[in-house]
Amino acid sequence: MAYDKELADRIRDALSGEPQVREVKMFGSLAFMVNERMVATAKPDGRIMLRCDPARVDELLGREGAEWAEMRGKPMSKGWIVVDAYGIESDEEFGSWLAEALDYNGKAGDDDD
Repeated sequence: MAYDKELADRIRDALSGEPQVREVKMFGSLAFMVNERMVATAKPDGRIMLRCDPARVDELLGREGAEWAEMRGKPMSKGWIVVDAYGIESDEEFGSWLAEALDYNGKAGDDDD
């Protein structure tokens, strides 16, 4: 399976302090699960897909490089965002996106998956 190994390493490093992190190959990418819920995926083209709070999606889509995630040409449910590589170039941008995903991960209930 192809995925951006450098991006996967960045995600792995950023999540190293989190309990219960697991890596799963899915969506043609390498997904990172925290507490058995997906936080982020390293996509083959250097983009990152994140699961964020659906209530914040409209605001988050205004950030550089962010767009609604699609699967097989159809929009995914509200809360799934893909960020282009240029939108996560800096450590600050990258960390901010992961913080959004981790914040939602901590709030999401098992029935939201």
